[in-house]
Amino acid sequence: MRSTIVLTKTYNAPAICEKEIFRYAGCREATAEVSALLSECLAEASGKLTYQVCYRVMPVAVRDGMCDFGLFNLESKNLAQNLSGCEKVIVFAATVGVGMDRLIAKYGRISPVKALLFQAIGAERIEALCDAFCEDMETEYRVGLKPRFSPGYGDLPLGIQNDIFAVLDCPKRIGLSLNSSLLMSPSKSVTAFVGLTQQNVPCAETKCESCEKKDCSFRGEL
Repeated sequence: MRSTIVLTKTYNAPAICEKEIFRYAGCREATAEVSALLSECLAEASGKLTYQVCYRVMPVAVRDGMCDFGLFNLESKNLAQNLSGCEKVIVFAATVGVGMDRLIAKYGRISPVKALLFQAIGAERIEALCDAFCEDMETEYRVGLKPRFSPGYGDLPLGIQNDIFAVLDCPKRIGLSLNSSLLMSPSKSVTAFVGLTQQNVPCAETKCESCEKKDCSFRGEL
């Protein structure tokens, strides 16, 4: 595996799941009016998003709650548990670009409902991109993948973003930046660790099940 270089991928737009968009918007039952608004938002967003990922395959050694990636290490019992049994990990950053941020800002001033829908579309789009990337990696490397684990999940500190950005060179690779408050720009972006394993990972082992935040409003149905 090519562990010493940063690779990039660009994807076509993944299939849209309107059910997920409504879930992110906190809409339990979509009325005809809201569905029509969503159709308008999806049409306006079409062509304005990019789907880019940069990643690096790195070694990992897990011991007593410590994860050693060679170039950096961190203490996280939750991530260590997630990566248990893995010798390699994919560290990646994904973004759907600045177009969604512009739409959210635009409608934040003139239509709060559309702004909320664009926020939800952005959340669904970046998750769909991450899913497509992980499926791609599983096929390319012919291994199983552990559920992806992002800074902020469980006890994994947001401060590890600095190390992730350093090893991936995200600004150069995909135009993704990190400010002093550890906020990413574009905002609809994700960084994560994904363990590579020769074991079969049960379908029920989702990223929500690997996170201890049981009261999250965005938690998937388990």
